[in-house]
Amino acid sequence: MSEFVVYNIPGSPFGRAVLATLEEKGASYRLSPVAPGTMRGEPHISRHPFGRVPVLEHNGFMLYETQAILRYLDRMLPAPPLTPKDPKAAARMDQAMNVNDWYLFQGVNNIIGFHRVVGPRVMGLTPDETAIAAAMPKAHVVCNELARLLGPQPYFAGDAVTLADLLLAPQLDFLAQTPEWAQLSAGNRNLVDWLDRMNARASLRATTWERVADMANAA
Repeated sequence: MSEFVVYNIPGSPFGRAVLATLEEKGASYRLSPVAPGTMRGEPHISRHPFGRVPVLEHNGFMLYETQAILRYLDRMLPAPPLTPKDPKAAARMDQAMNVNDWYLFQGVNNIIGFHRVVGPRVMGLTPDETAIAAAMPKAHVVCNELARLLGPQPYFAGDAVTLADLLLAPQLDFLAQTPEWAQLSAGNRNLVDWLDRMNARASLRATTWERVADMANAA
């Protein structure tokens, strides 16, 4: 099977989810870095009409949208499986993935993570404390709900890692780098333990911001 190419920016949690999934599958892949500020111009805008990352290329087949990429990889590379066979467990996986995209990222991590991590690190910006404070009520709702969905099980769909865990871990790892995490994780010990389990996996260790930056520099 030909190599997978991932167009991505180091630090992108969505891109990290794709890279971590490829790592879980033991697949050969190549990172093609996209420079910040160039996503809405050529050649990237032809890969992704909305000017975002990641984009996957596989043997001439181009695909954007992270959930679509993750499901494609799980179908193309069936071992180890990352989607539960049980319909209810698969539905829980899908639900958690949508919570990630619609509630954890939108209005929470794209504000708190941006102002605390991305803006200062990449652009030298000072965090907007007003914007962060305004995002915190929703952040509490999201983290509390994720902890409820996780419950006592080790992973979001049961006893085994699924696509949901690989999509959520990079986002929550961003939040864990902010001072707000102490408030958001208070009373959600199961979520903290889950994140520790995920960050201990080889797939997450291989796809940290620093490791992906090294890949980009070597590309």
